[in-house]
Amino acid sequence: MGKNDDGQIGVVAALVRSTFLVNAVYAESAREYGLTSQQGQLLCVLMVQPYGMSELGAMLGLAKSSLTGLVDRTERNGMVQREPDPQDMRAVRVALTRQGGRLAGEFYAETCRRIEELTAGLAAAERDTLAGLLGRVVLDNEVPAVFLEPDEAAAADRKR
Repeated sequence: MGKNDDGQIGVVAALVRSTFLVNAVYAESAREYGLTSQQGQLLCVLMVQPYGMSELGAMLGLAKSSLTGLVDRTERNGMVQREPDPQDMRAVRVALTRQGGRLAGEFYAETCRRIEELTAGLAAAERDTLAGLLGRVVLDNEVPAVFLEPDEAAAADRKR
C-alpha cells in the first residue's frame, strides 16, 4: 500500500509519512519536557527574537484566539512574557523568559538529536541529498523558519 511498482514509496506518501514521523518525535520530546507540541514550537520560534502576536500567528498558522490561548498558557508556566512593542505602544511582543530560554535550548537540542537519529541508516551523502531536496521544497513553498539550523540556534542562544 502506498508503494510504486518498483517497491519505492511515492513522493506524496513519503512526504506525508515523514511528516507524521517527525511530528511524533517532536510530540514525544515535548511531552518529556512538560510541553505541548505547540508550546515547543512557540519556544523554538522565539529562540531567535521576540515577535508580535500577528507575526507569531502567521508563523505558527494559528488563529488569533488560538494563539492568545497558547501564549496565555505558556506565560502562566513562566516560559514567555509579553512586553511592549517599541515600534507600536498599542501592541505587545512575546519573548522568552530566562527559564523559557533555558528550556527552549534544552528542548531544541534533544529534539534535534532525536530527529537526526531518524536518518541514522543513511550514508552521509544520502543525508546531504535528502537535506538538499527537502530544503528546496521548504524554500520553494516559503515555509516560515519555525525551527532553526543548529548553528543558527547556537548564535541565537549567545545573543540572549
